[in-house]
Amino acid sequence: MTSSTPWQQRLSTGTEDIQDEVIGWYQRTRHGKAYVPNMVWGTLQTEAYATVILRRVVDFLGVPDDVPAGVAKRMERQQVLYDGEHRYDVVLGEQALYTNVGGGEVMCGQMERLLRDMDLPSLGLGILPATAEFGIVPMPGFNMREDRAVYELVSCGVDITDAGELALHHKAFDALSGAAHYGDSARRLIDKALAFWRDA
Repeated sequence: MTSSTPWQQRLSTGTEDIQDEVIGWYQRTRHGKAYVPNMVWGTLQTEAYATVILRRVVDFLGVPDDVPAGVAKRMERQQVLYDGEHRYDVVLGEQALYTNVGGGEVMCGQMERLLRDMDLPSLGLGILPATAEFGIVPMPGFNMREDRAVYELVSCGVDITDAGELALHHKAFDALSGAAHYGDSARRLIDKALAFWRDA
């Protein structure tokens, strides 16, 4: 089954309530997966980076402005990385390291955060190089929990729960993660992006 809900409806009270909802999803998800081609995964965002992202959401969609409260909730959800009860496998597209979110200072802080947290036992962080060849057509980013795949589109959020479709998402994630770089190789890609933003 596939269902979608317009962002204006989901964010009708601002960003805090949906971030609180997401905290619940992450707390219930013992093993999650995410492919994020163009920006940093929300659970690894710094406060400064998340503030820029949520400010853009509020301004673009014209929803109630509660950005500080939404950011606080996004920071709260990151506790799942440190509680010893969760595992997240995340593939970032190399473009995510270069998409300008807030300028050089914000991006440097974000690259430093990735370098600091990439070795957490709860996190498998891969970087998919821009030139990587992998066995599927390019696709938008998605998050996976045990029972669904979730897409964040321009106008709505989409949840996919059909078992056959979920199996294809797992297959796609395996292809993406198989082409991604991990460990020291991923660290070199992040270091390269950090050097770029220091000179920006």
